[in-house]
Amino acid sequence: MSNIPSSAFEFLLDLKKNNHRDWMQQHKKCYQANEKTLKAFYGAVTERLNEKDEIEKSKVFRINRDIRFSKDKTPYNVHRSVSFARAGAHRRGGYYLRLEPGNSLMAGGFFNPEPADLLRIRKEFEMDDQEIREILAQPEFRKSFDGFNTNYQVKTSPKGFSKDHSAIDLIKNKSFFVEHSFTDKEVFAPDFLDTLIYHYELLRPFFDYMSDVLTTDLNGVSLIDKK
Repeated sequence: MSNIPSSAFEFLLDLKKNNHRDWMQQHKKCYQANEKTLKAFYGAVTERLNEKDEIEKSKVFRINRDIRFSKDKTPYNVHRSVSFARAGAHRRGGYYLRLEPGNSLMAGGFFNPEPADLLRIRKEFEMDDQEIREILAQPEFRKSFDGFNTNYQVKTSPKGFSKDHSAIDLIKNKSFFVEHSFTDKEVFAPDFLDTLIYHYELLRPFFDYMSDVLTTDLNGVSLIDKK
């Protein structure tokens, strides 16, 4: 399966109008058929990514929402999403896809990295931010991605970093990822898989750079070789 049929979104639109367990139970077979179709597409994505990268695993996110601490008690997500993890300690970064009527997108990068990785990235940008800025400014990259998503930042500066540093706009981030939205028409197009892979492959220079940062210390000495 190398394309996504419009029926995939028809189910999600119906779910949005009937977001309760009774409806889902009544339409369980439809849900399962939809999941089978989407998982076939995810498999095609994995195969294509493996042509120039190495994917360790994919993770399909649950349709059930965690409503324990949410005011919104609707039990189901009205989108479907999947992530693709790269293989090996020397390959960092991950690919993401969300499919939702009127709100589909791909993303890639480092969402909520663990504290040690976050500090290492910030220290790198504090020391030298030229290379990352050159990557973000590449014409094709910039055309597809409008820099890092800035919804996840500290207000002024992280502890130990000057708010007046020239790279504070980068250092403030708590996550480092980019995203690109797709219209429903683009999602249903026969060449959507090609379009998606094109955007994923734009991430490779960013991933290569960040992988180098996260597998070395500030002196450029490999951390992997020490293990």
